[in-house]
Amino acid sequence: MITVNLPADRRRRRLRWLRPTVVAVFSFRYDAHLVPDLLANLEPIVDGWIAWDDRAATEAYSSEPARRRWLLEAAHQAGAHWILAVDPDERFERGTSHRIRWLVRAPGRVCWTFDLREMYTPSAYRTDGIWGRKRQKRLFPIFKNQFPIVPGGAFNDNPLHASWVASAYKVRHSGLNVYHLKMIAPARRAARRDLYNALDPAGKFQREGYDYLADEGQAVLEEIPPGREYLPAHTDDGGLWMPDPARVPSVE
Repeated sequence: MITVNLPADRRRRRLRWLRPTVVAVFSFRYDAHLVPDLLANLEPIVDGWIAWDDRAATEAYSSEPARRRWLLEAAHQAGAHWILAVDPDERFERGTSHRIRWLVRAPGRVCWTFDLREMYTPSAYRTDGIWGRKRQKRLFPIFKNQFPIVPGGAFNDNPLHASWVASAYKVRHSGLNVYHLKMIAPARRAARRDLYNALDPAGKFQREGYDYLADEGQAVLEEIPPGREYLPAHTDDGGLWMPDPARVPSVE
């Protein structure tokens, strides 16, 4: 089920002619309880949000490309100019609310990446090896001639770990952080490894595989620098926030 939340208050109506409309899109199911804090994090950043509630799905793991297509089509119909893609277990650093209005001034098909910070505590993320190099495409414009979405178009339809946009977009780095909360609990690290090994047993969609997700190894943690915190603060509940790996089919 799609929910569209685009408040039309006076301030936003006055400013709309001065700046493009930025809409956050996300889907939720096992992590539905994280959505209220996500919305609080997004409120100063975007003009509104569109969500896909996946809790009525009958299979343990539903199609990620399908959910993304539904969200993008709904955002287009609602008049969005730019998309900010996010998951319920993620939070943008507080500076995003000030920087985003400069980022969306970029002309043409530009996609902004964010540093993905895998949190190991509510205030510290891992930086050694692959952990310090993760970036994801999250902020990009949409155009009328991209709809309806067709295979091979501007939006990526790989079944797993696909970026939101394909190579038709020029990639630029925002220098901003998005904090991923799922790795905080050790039990979730192991469950996440097992989930992706079940979905992609041959490692077709991620060349480094998934065992590294639960490898504590020589973990190096870094505290969030002052001024780059996320709000609201997070208190971890230790839940898994994901399906049982034994129940999911391979996506190959």
